[in-house]
Amino acid sequence: MAAGKRPRSTLTPSLVTKDDRPWMVFGTPGGDCQDQWTLQAFLNHVDFGMDLQEAIDAPNFHSEHFRNSFYPREERPGVMVVEGRIPEAVVEVEGDWSGGSVLAIRFDADTGLISGAASPRGQSYAVGR
Repeated sequence: MAAGKRPRSTLTPSLVTKDDRPWMVFGTPGGDCQDQWTLQAFLNHVDFGMDLQEAIDAPNFHSEHFRNSFYPREERPGVMVVEGRIPEAVVEVEGDWSGGSVLAIRFDADTGLISGAASPRGQSYAVGR
């Protein structure tokens, strides 16, 4: 670290509480797209009623509008990148299953049940015991 340098970490682990108790944790690798991908998976689960695996497996998308945090720091104003499983009425389509790799674990304090899910898009996996 030095003056004029730009330290950067893209790790964005998330913890959700419910009734003041830990309820779910999730995260993903992926640089500037992490918050976009994890928010989509979280909303798919909480607002759209998908189980964890469905929420993570659902097609995702991300914006490349803002300047990238990494060299060469490109920006693509107005560009939304989506997986091919989303209809082509979008700006840019990538291959199926090419978006962010999200991992989530949820704890139900009432039943003691722990459930988890992992995206097949990357290097994550969920194992229980």
